[in-house]
Amino acid sequence: MARITYQDIPKGLFDYLRTIEDTIVNSSLSRQLIEIIRLRTAQKNGCAYCVDMHHKELKHLGETDLRLSSLCVWEETPYFTEEERAVLNFTDILTKLSRKPIPDDIYNELLNFFTKEEVCYITLAISQSNTWNRLMKTFEFTPGNYQVS
Repeated sequence: MARITYQDIPKGLFDYLRTIEDTIVNSSLSRQLIEIIRLRTAQKNGCAYCVDMHHKELKHLGETDLRLSSLCVWEETPYFTEEERAVLNFTDILTKLSRKPIPDDIYNELLNFFTKEEVCYITLAISQSNTWNRLMKTFEFTPGNYQVS
């Protein structure tokens, strides 16, 4: 059972977060890449609710079982493109922050595939996903019930 239910959430809180979600989804980033970011972030944060949600969203988008099951060990597999690998590397580093700046080689690798504007959206997508993970881990929404609309 959830610690905090939808009815307990302050009016407007999710609306503000959904506005940011709309900004990300309406960017030039592919929906598939956004969902890969979201699933990887949820894996890194151990957010069962979000892992369930983004796994289902990726399946709905046509993602393969092989890539889905291998995302947690993406560095050891050949299933992800160089573009995706650059984003996954950045996702891992930005999700598990250290006190040090993001290394130049990690940032510069993104510029091989994305514009600076797109890097801004990738950064926002990772940050937003981390926010959702922290909310869901606090609220304890029950995983498994999410349905793709």
